[in-house]
Amino acid sequence: MTFLDYAPAPESQAVLHLRDEYGLFIGGEFRAGGGTPFASINPATEKQIAMIAHANEADVDAAVAAARKAYTTTWSKLSGSDRGKYLFRIARLLQERARELAVAESLDNGKPIKESRDVDVPLVAAWFFYYAGWADKLDHVGLGASPAPRGVAAQVIPWNFPLLMLAWKIAPALAAGNTVVLKPAETTSLTALLFAEIVQQADLPPGVVNIITGAGDSGVPLVGHPDVDIVAFTGSTPVGRAIAKSTAGTRKKVILELGGKAANIVFDDAPIDQAIEGIVNGIFFNQGHVCCAGSRLLVQESVHDEVVDRLKARLSTLRLGDPLDKNTDIGAINSAAQLERIRTLSDVGEAEGAERWTAACEIPANGFWFAPTIFDNVSTSHRIAREEIFGPVLSVLTFRTPAEAIAKANNTPYGLSAGIWTDKGSRILAVADQLRAGVIWANTFNRFDPSSPFGGYKESGYGREGGRHGIAAYLQGATK
Repeated sequence: MTFLDYAPAPESQAVLHLRDEYGLFIGGEFRAGGGTPFASINPATEKQIAMIAHANEADVDAAVAAARKAYTTTWSKLSGSDRGKYLFRIARLLQERARELAVAESLDNGKPIKESRDVDVPLVAAWFFYYAGWADKLDHVGLGASPAPRGVAAQVIPWNFPLLMLAWKIAPALAAGNTVVLKPAETTSLTALLFAEIVQQADLPPGVVNIITGAGDSGVPLVGHPDVDIVAFTGSTPVGRAIAKSTAGTRKKVILELGGKAANIVFDDAPIDQAIEGIVNGIFFNQGHVCCAGSRLLVQESVHDEVVDRLKARLSTLRLGDPLDKNTDIGAINSAAQLERIRTLSDVGEAEGAERWTAACEIPANGFWFAPTIFDNVSTSHRIAREEIFGPVLSVLTFRTPAEAIAKANNTPYGLSAGIWTDKGSRILAVADQLRAGVIWANTFNRFDPSSPFGGYKESGYGREGGRHGIAAYLQGATK
């Protein structure tokens, strides 16, 4: 079989004008941090992009104080209509700077530019547009009698979708009348700092949005700060568990969106062509750096061989390489530490007896890379079937009956998402009703909309983001 060769088609970086150094964004202005600055690294080249300020405890105090002052004196006193105007303005500026933001996201994170350009940034703008529309309707849609904002929100986001997770957190918080202190992941702070420039450009009152950068030693005092009213965290289950413990017994509202080990269930009557594309999108989108990734493929025995063979053929066409190349399907792993985890768990999968297949890819000399990999003949007891690898690694299990598929799908400490592939609508409804997952896709996967709530069960956390549920969490007295 002959495949087309693609000439390089790199996205120009000329649209991106970065500073050599970025400070903390507190009270509407950039300022130096008290900690030792750190470098933001391009994971595709291992070259430095910019130096980033490191917030210490005094900086956290200053950011929370700025947020409290803005909440008390300005933001909570504005009408919903006026808050909505600011959010609409931010949304339009995000669209105006979309190309710049997409290039920055791929440069800093390692994801393919076509994902940043066509998925991440459009969804970011959509989230702000959506919640801008909510701001003046809070008294009229069943959220309780005169729902009120909670106050200051501490928000900590991960590195896999830096700008999108920022939008998921900031947009509903502001629409509800809260002010924000947000900490991005230390490896992907760049687009959050560009968002701070957009906040300035939108003339948002100083202190309504504050962005502090740093590692865990910056996040811990923020989450534990006594003047914070709500904590929203997206990230790993161990860190989420620590946050839950540290906030237990306090007045703080907590939203946790944590890890996942989603089952993508393919029945023998599934539309196979569609299912293959859905499987690829479910686990290899964003190099598998997706909390709701379909990392466990459950295939009915009678179609197992066909599905796996066609999946291998499809993966052989994926192009791994420069994230800024518009032809790239698989970009760089975000960090050396994450690459090491993926390699370690993949080696464990082989040692446990699973059958490993890796797509033939030319791995660049520099950067962090891992070729798309499938493990077949996986047992539910294998670590690769139970632990979140957070990389482009798919575990394949089989089932004979719907009951067995449901039992295997639910045999996990997580419960964030799942997928069902079948031509029978009645089967979709029957199986979905028994799956313990917060989000279930039918004949598709990894589709998001700001009007649809997202969240999980068990060790995947609690609370919902998106939709009416997403703004209710930021309101006192709101009925969900």
